[in-house]
Amino acid sequence: MSFASPPRAARPRHRGWALALLAFAQLIIALDYTIVYVALPEIGTQLDFSGHTLQWVVSGYAVAFGGFLLLGGRAADALGRRRMFVLALLLYAGSSLLGGLASGAELLVAARVIQGIGGALLFPATLSLVNTTFAEGRERNRALAVWGTAGATGLSLGSLLGGALTEAFGWEAVFFVNVPLAAVVALLAFRYIPRDAVRKRGRSFDLPGALTATGGVTLLVIALVQGPESGWGSTEVLGAGALAVALLGLFVAIEARSREPLMPLRLFVNRSLSSAMAVTFVFMGTLGALPYFLTLYFQTVHGYGALTTGLAFLGPSLSIATGTILGERLIARYGMRATLAGGLAAGAGGLAVLAAAMSADASYLALLPGIVILGVGQGVAWTGMWIAAGNGVAEREQGIASGMASTTQQVGAAVGLALLIAISADGLDGLSGESLRTATADGLQSAVYVSAAGLLLGVLATLGLRRSQPEPAAVAVSAR
Repeated sequence: MSFASPPRAARPRHRGWALALLAFAQLIIALDYTIVYVALPEIGTQLDFSGHTLQWVVSGYAVAFGGFLLLGGRAADALGRRRMFVLALLLYAGSSLLGGLASGAELLVAARVIQGIGGALLFPATLSLVNTTFAEGRERNRALAVWGTAGATGLSLGSLLGGALTEAFGWEAVFFVNVPLAAVVALLAFRYIPRDAVRKRGRSFDLPGALTATGGVTLLVIALVQGPESGWGSTEVLGAGALAVALLGLFVAIEARSREPLMPLRLFVNRSLSSAMAVTFVFMGTLGALPYFLTLYFQTVHGYGALTTGLAFLGPSLSIATGTILGERLIARYGMRATLAGGLAAGAGGLAVLAAAMSADASYLALLPGIVILGVGQGVAWTGMWIAAGNGVAEREQGIASGMASTTQQVGAAVGLALLIAISADGLDGLSGESLRTATADGLQSAVYVSAAGLLLGVLATLGLRRSQPEPAAVAVSAR
């Protein structure tokens, strides 16, 4: 196996189109993360899922996505970023078609697992293409703001689109919609994405590292998502967790001795990348879990239908989009550390305001101030943490750096969701009717309060970033 030399830069007139395609690919990934949430009740009914297995429509994707990210990141560096970008999009299109045609629970979960693998290959390829196409500094920051806007908006927009499609065409439409989108982007990539250079010969691919990392992270995510359902002391959860620890320990030992490691351990010396990894973990463990709890709150507590739930996510979507655009300007004016810390602090404050307003009888307008504050903070932090993840990383290692940061993101999502579900569901056993509705609202409120407290840990993680000075030219532009 061989590693690619740096790709040929995109021609200036094509870079705008390249960024548009990369942002749209990120939108597809983000949409797929939340688009199935509002369709779950109909999926469960029509495909005869049990209460235990329905969660795997979401968890199957999360497990595969989290488990294969390191491999996806190194594959982008080794085999070519455009090659992996196109391959991942075609995998997305094929698995989405399979999911929409699924006639049983097993086939649908299998399609979601394949989608997750496609996402794990696509995300680091997309992010590393942005980081290698645009020069570090103002140019890359602006490109990542566009890319980040697409991704952060997609997390909320997925619920709106999912609700509209489910109500109009049935649950199958949330899968079929990916097929033409992914296929068109894959075709356009050959024209507008920088072509991969000829691969260098004589360098090996770290297969032992790839197998142990993929197996270890996959088992870790399985243990985390299965824990709330099966019990943390169950044989399957403890077994998966123990084997995950063993494989990840073996992975570290292999990387320390490998001449061509899958994940060079020296990358952890990069303070910007290490801090970004800590931030992505906390971010997804708190703010990343919010769409799940808001969907539950809107549908279970207030009885919203699929379309109404989707419309309710317009507030978060617009707020996040505003925050991602604002984030790039704040970084130019105040520097990375101050901006990222400020975004996370605003997100924590918004979560606290939202939680204070949540009750069984709260109106949507009562929730809106908290939603707007946390959405803007979320957008600012989302832009900042991905800029930090790529700073100071050599071009040939941008893929694995993206894979490292996104792996901690997915593990954080699994940890946060597991803990917050346990908090929100505490005390619900044996309740029904109005008592259950009120207790559910109270449990969700507690989970959001805990998320607010947890997000403050992300502020502490930003202290690892070097204090940066604003760019004079950037300040002048943003002050106009």
